[in-house]
Amino acid sequence: MKLLVDQFLLHLRAQRNFARNTIKAYQFDLGEFLAYADGKAAAPAGMDRLLMRGYIASISDRKVSRNTLLRKISAVRSFVQYLLETGQLETDPFDLITIPKKEKRLPRFLTEGEVGKLQDYNSPEEVNAKEKGYYFALRDYALFELVYSSGLRRSEAAGLNIGDLDLYSGFARVMGKGSRERLVPVGDKALTAIRAYLETRPKPLAHGNPLFLNHKNTRLSGAGIALIFKKMAKRARFARPMNPHSVRHSFATHMLDHGCDLKSVQEMLGH
Repeated sequence: MKLLVDQFLLHLRAQRNFARNTIKAYQFDLGEFLAYADGKAAAPAGMDRLLMRGYIASISDRKVSRNTLLRKISAVRSFVQYLLETGQLETDPFDLITIPKKEKRLPRFLTEGEVGKLQDYNSPEEVNAKEKGYYFALRDYALFELVYSSGLRRSEAAGLNIGDLDLYSGFARVMGKGSRERLVPVGDKALTAIRAYLETRPKPLAHGNPLFLNHKNTRLSGAGIALIFKKMAKRARFARPMNPHSVRHSFATHMLDHGCDLKSVQEMLGH
């Protein structure tokens, strides 16, 4: 069945335009399913309700979170749906199986006071005064201001090139989930911080070059951005976690609090 899984992943990439990270998650979860099904179902016809109940029970026994359980079930259900649509499976083995409901969690966000505290403790002047030799204070500050100003995902911020920013009109061209492109406004504080950061960047500043660089002068990764935000929260002495996703939610919450309509906020977020 591995060949069928490979065909399904190719379908997600080529026909449904799924993001690379989403496909990697599907690949991992379906790999686990194949390992469980090995010896139990060598072909789609063997994928019956009994197999699915056993697989769900095997995941539950590992004491994973409910949302992790649902993600893994969702990957297999999507694969099953693909087999049904392509005529390689006749009946849905998930029929009459009760799937747990997703846990509802309120998204974490920062208060405007907390955002101000982050900005104060992580300003380039403050960081340079306390952490001699730290080269990236301007980069980190520009990164935070951009994510907060425009509500970017960490993958979107990592994927930005210099040419994606229009520093005069105050807009950025962002490639979101599913390779969907959108224009987002960039606030004045973020524009000022980005200009200051670019002045320290290696020249020339070609349009196709990554906007945010790591210590190797290559593109800063999403994981690198998460570590930077964690360090920024530590400088500000935050007692609770802070990450790019919570900053993105803070952007949305504060925009709504200041009178922006929901539809506009959703468009800026890429929903």
